[in-house]
Amino acid sequence: MLRLLFTLLFLTSLQAKEIHPHHIFKAIGYVSDFIVTDNHLYAADDEGVVTVFDLRTKKIVDTIMLEPLTTQLGELQPARILSIDYFNGKILLVSIGKNLYRNVWIYEKHKLKKIISEDAKLTIKEARFLDNEKILIATFASEIMLYDMGEKYTHYKRHVTQSALGDITLTQDKKHVIMADESGEARIIDVANSKTLQVLSSENVDNVFHVAHAKGVTLTAGQDRRIGVYQKGRTPYHIKSDFLVYCVGITPSGKTGIYSSGEENKLQLFSIQTKQKLHKLSGHKAVINQIKFVNEKELYSSESSPYIYYWKLD
Repeated sequence: MLRLLFTLLFLTSLQAKEIHPHHIFKAIGYVSDFIVTDNHLYAADDEGVVTVFDLRTKKIVDTIMLEPLTTQLGELQPARILSIDYFNGKILLVSIGKNLYRNVWIYEKHKLKKIISEDAKLTIKEARFLDNEKILIATFASEIMLYDMGEKYTHYKRHVTQSALGDITLTQDKKHVIMADESGEARIIDVANSKTLQVLSSENVDNVFHVAHAKGVTLTAGQDRRIGVYQKGRTPYHIKSDFLVYCVGITPSGKTGIYSSGEENKLQLFSIQTKQKLHKLSGHKAVINQIKFVNEKELYSSESSPYIYYWKLD
């Protein structure tokens, strides 16, 4: 009996272990959002700067800087960047402007161009590329907009829900957007016409901070300390954490999930199919705000600090 117990403990130790960062990048300011391409890491921060890292050398190779704002007292303050996206050599930025309204920028060929001004009086939280000309915009008031940059035309603007926006994420084919809010619900919306196709509401009872999606699997991170798991064609379930869940991520295959876990800001991997907890990632020093897989074995995560962590899974 004792031998069997030791064998089970040994097998468990082989299956799950603690992983530490393979590398830590340091941006200029506190990172709010980031993107990873084949060759570069772009870190957007609260200082109005995008720090560009070469992934091969791990060194800073460029910076994109927004002009600071002038307050009513004549003081300069950084144009805090809220979201960043990349498509076909273009970088899409959302920054805070005067009176807390937003500016939307395109950075291409070392030139910065404003495509939506704070004069439009929009409280945009995130903006994402759909293709070379169209972007999807989501506001704090849970409005979504389809905007054509070439035509400078808004195809639609829809107020989806009365609850404040938590987070959005696009499906891999960019045909649908998953939109989560403070009610605990998430909605799958058709990007082409803004129609709600499905409401995911069974697993969270409070504010959803973050949402991730891959291969028909949607994960939600809740203030209620729950990780909601919704799978196409299967019964949804949730995993209970011992602390507020600020962030979730998912592998491109949709087979493995990850969530921020505990007051020590660790990351917990788990199997989507079996619900089994896998490796734990340890190293974060502040609240985690983004988790992005680049493949099944590599991911990046950021926190409320200048640091972005790069992890390799055995």
